[in-house]
Amino acid sequence: MMQAVWLTAGTAFVVAVLLGPLFIPVLRRLRIGQSIREEGPVSHKKKSGTPTMGGTIILLATAVTVWQFAGRSPAALLAVGATLAFGLIGFIDDYIKVVKRRNLGLTARQKLLAQGAVAVLFFLALARFHGFSFDVYIPLVDVTWHLGGLYLPFLALVLIGTSNAVNLTDGLDGLAAGTAAIALGTYVVVAWWNSQYDLVVFCAAMMGALLGFLVFNAHPARVFMGDTGSLAIGAALASAAVLTKTEFWLILIGGVFVAEALSVMIQVFAFQTFGRRVFRMSPLHHHFELGGWSEWRVVSTFWAVGLCLSAGALVLYARG
Repeated sequence: MMQAVWLTAGTAFVVAVLLGPLFIPVLRRLRIGQSIREEGPVSHKKKSGTPTMGGTIILLATAVTVWQFAGRSPAALLAVGATLAFGLIGFIDDYIKVVKRRNLGLTARQKLLAQGAVAVLFFLALARFHGFSFDVYIPLVDVTWHLGGLYLPFLALVLIGTSNAVNLTDGLDGLAAGTAAIALGTYVVVAWWNSQYDLVVFCAAMMGALLGFLVFNAHPARVFMGDTGSLAIGAALASAAVLTKTEFWLILIGGVFVAEALSVMIQVFAFQTFGRRVFRMSPLHHHFELGGWSEWRVVSTFWAVGLCLSAGALVLYARG
C-alpha cells in the first residue's frame, strides 16, 4: 500500500510540474494577474501582476490522478466533487477580480450562498452514502453525538469554515500550499489506518499536486493559487475530515488555518468593540511580517508549526 501512496502522490506531483510551464505563460498573456489589497504590507506591492488562478493546476493534477487510481470510488468522487465545486466558486471569484481589475470579487453574501449550496448537495450525497452515519465524535472527552438532520449545519460550518480559513492563510508565497500539503499528508495516514484506501488515494493525490504547485509558488512565487486553489483546498481538507469521521481532529491538524481565521475574528471584534487592534495586521502571518520577520521565516515557521500539530494529532489519534 505504501508503494501505491508514493505512486499516487508522485503522479500528481509530476502532472502539476508539467502543467505549470503550460499554464503560467498563458496566464501572463491573458494578463490574469493578482491585485494586491491597498491595506496590505507595502512589501507586497511588488507582487502585483503575478499570475493568479494557479489553483487550476492543483485541481487538474488531483482530478486526473484520482480518476486514474481510484476510478469511480464513491468516497473519492464525493471528495473530488466538493473540492472542484469550491474550486469553481473560487474560479468565478478570481475571474471577476481579473475582469474588473479589482481586489474584490464575489461579495461575501454571494460566496456564502454558493458555498452553502454545495454543502447541502454534499449532505444529500452523504445521506445516500453506504455506511455513513451522522454521528460526531469529540476526541479527548470521548463523547459521540448523533446529530441526524442537524448534521447539515455542522457540515456547512466545517466546509465553509475550513475553505475560508485556508483562503485567509493564502497571503504569503507557499504558505497555504505547504501547510495544506502537511495536513493532507496527515489525512493520508488517518485514512490508511481506517482502511479507507480510496480516500488515501484522494489525499495523496492532493498532497502531491500541492507539492508540485509549490515548485512555482514557493518564494519568490511565479504564480498564485488564487481563490480557485484556496477554497478548493479547504473543501478537500474538510471532505477528508468528514469522510474519515475526524471533524474535530481537523481543528488540530489544520491548527495553522484555525489560528489565521481566529486572528481575523479577534482583530475585527477588538477594533469594532474597543477601537483597538490586537495584532499589527491580520491575518496572523502579516503580524509577524510587520514585526520584522522575512517572508521565508514566517512561511517556514508556520510550516514547522503545522508539522508539529499534525504529528501531535496522529499520536493522540493512534492512542484512541
